[in-house]
Amino acid sequence: MPFGYHNKILRADLTEGKTSIEEPGDLVYRKYMGGSSLALYYLLAELPKGTDPLSPDNVLIFAPSIITGTQIAGGSRYTVAARSPLTGAYGEAEAGGWWGPELKRAGFDAIIIKGKSPKPVYLWIHDGEAEIRDASQLWGKLTGEVQDAIHGELGDTKVRIAQTGPAGEKLVRYACIINELRHANGRTGMGAVMGSKNLRAIAVRGTQKVPVADEDGAKQAQRHVRENHTKQPGDLSDLGTPRLVEILNESGILPTRNFHDGEFDGASNISGKKMKDTVLAKTGTCYACPVACKREVAFEDDRFKVEGRYGGPEYETLASLGSFCCVDDLKAVCAGHQLCNEHCMDTISTGVAIAFAMECYENGILTKEDTDGIELAFGNADAMVAMVEKIGKREGFGDILAEGIQRAAEKIGKGAEKYAHHIKGQEVPMHDPRGKTGSALSFATSPTGADHVEAPHDPFYTGLNPKGGEPLSLMGMLEPADPLDMSPKKVELFYHGQLVWSLYNCIGMCNFAAAPLGPVPLRVLCDHVAAVTGWDTSLFELFKVAERSSVMARAFNYREGFTKSDDYLPKILHRPLENGKLKGHKIDTERFQEFLKTYYEAMGWNPETGYPTRGKLAQLDLLWLEDVV
Repeated sequence: MPFGYHNKILRADLTEGKTSIEEPGDLVYRKYMGGSSLALYYLLAELPKGTDPLSPDNVLIFAPSIITGTQIAGGSRYTVAARSPLTGAYGEAEAGGWWGPELKRAGFDAIIIKGKSPKPVYLWIHDGEAEIRDASQLWGKLTGEVQDAIHGELGDTKVRIAQTGPAGEKLVRYACIINELRHANGRTGMGAVMGSKNLRAIAVRGTQKVPVADEDGAKQAQRHVRENHTKQPGDLSDLGTPRLVEILNESGILPTRNFHDGEFDGASNISGKKMKDTVLAKTGTCYACPVACKREVAFEDDRFKVEGRYGGPEYETLASLGSFCCVDDLKAVCAGHQLCNEHCMDTISTGVAIAFAMECYENGILTKEDTDGIELAFGNADAMVAMVEKIGKREGFGDILAEGIQRAAEKIGKGAEKYAHHIKGQEVPMHDPRGKTGSALSFATSPTGADHVEAPHDPFYTGLNPKGGEPLSLMGMLEPADPLDMSPKKVELFYHGQLVWSLYNCIGMCNFAAAPLGPVPLRVLCDHVAAVTGWDTSLFELFKVAERSSVMARAFNYREGFTKSDDYLPKILHRPLENGKLKGHKIDTERFQEFLKTYYEAMGWNPETGYPTRGKLAQLDLLWLEDVV
């Protein structure tokens, strides 16, 4: 009997309107475990090279992991993956909440979706069974309306629903997938892939227990958290990720005015403390997690009505719709956040697209005639909210921004490209690499395009202790490095940190719940995997899974025509910051190229091509890639 998984993967062929169940066998689970690794295994094996991301031939995969649904803080996350319609590269996004554990309780370890339904549908999955249901009555509705309708149709408000929204239906290239109206698989346009298949939602309900080999041993992780995790004023439980607004602003690296500035005069007005003192209704959490970092905001005035069930803006949203657009109106940012969740749009790409347009407007490239009469100037909160809605509906100028800033800049022309800050076609997130160089490596080399969760950020590396005892000392991370350092020492630290973050994406762990940021140490996590599965496993094996995932993602992109020339930073990051504590700092172009070369060598990738060597493929049991790449 397998433990930690059911050995059942659901396949849905939407063109044929049929579902089936595959039993992949123990070796697949041991080698790939779940999440991004399992998704990549199937994508590389089954997705034809060069597939149009918005065609029926794209393969959309939902993948929890071997520990999803067990009692461990932060273990609720799952991966959604496909070829990205935003970048054409590997597309992946993670989300927490309750949907992933519910899928496991329903008896399935993953879902593989192919084809396109001739009409709108939703999947209904419950206790080992699955059916494709008509969703014609749901098409065009906002996410809250769809959730209410499915709950009513199924007669059960405990059904967990992951869905795309009107933005996904209209193929906004950075449309996301939302579960429970507030937990987002945010980046790379997975909601557009879902919409292109006429699949509006996946509803799941399960009463089965995830099989565990050692019940008492599996409970040790939660006992450790209860005994060692204390909540403090200003921490994630108190202020959530919005606490980062003032921290990064004081450090001079709060992205502001489309990456020109690192300090925002209105930062305190969109901070975690401001949210707590004004619009915060209550805090929330994910399955089995005591960290409770989620925000829920609610208010109604003569401008906006914001409902608590859509959650509340995280740091990335406060920065992208706030400081990045020079907007210090917290209520407007909350309204923009709700619109993104109602329509299903990545808040990072949405905010970056609007800031890009604002800079074009202020430089005369765009006029009111282009922007539907909206004065799209930095600092105009009402204009920001109006444009969020236009993007979600693909109305007027919003239709251009819905294509992502790379395509939008090409369409606008007149030199707009110099204001479009993206990597591999994906908008840069709300962290400035000019103040933390590890993030520069993260952004440039991420297979999904600019991504802020590839590795722990540089401030963590400043506190390392040569005597050990730090959260990642088991990785040999003992010597500190300055956030501005670009030496081989930083490459070493980034390499190990990236392995940790990759592991978390493979086994569905939240970065805020596990080391180095959260209360679950690596040793406890490894023991939990062993207790759940019954495997005599080790951290060595877990990190092999993590590296295997990273190499498969690199191979996917290589197959689709991406090369080391796509590992770059936008030009603005090679220019000096214009204000703040780090005014004048920039990423030196030549030093960054040397930085990249050292990273390739550390990874076992050919520094001339940026592709993993045959020896690295052999080391990771990935020589089968030679037949599919």
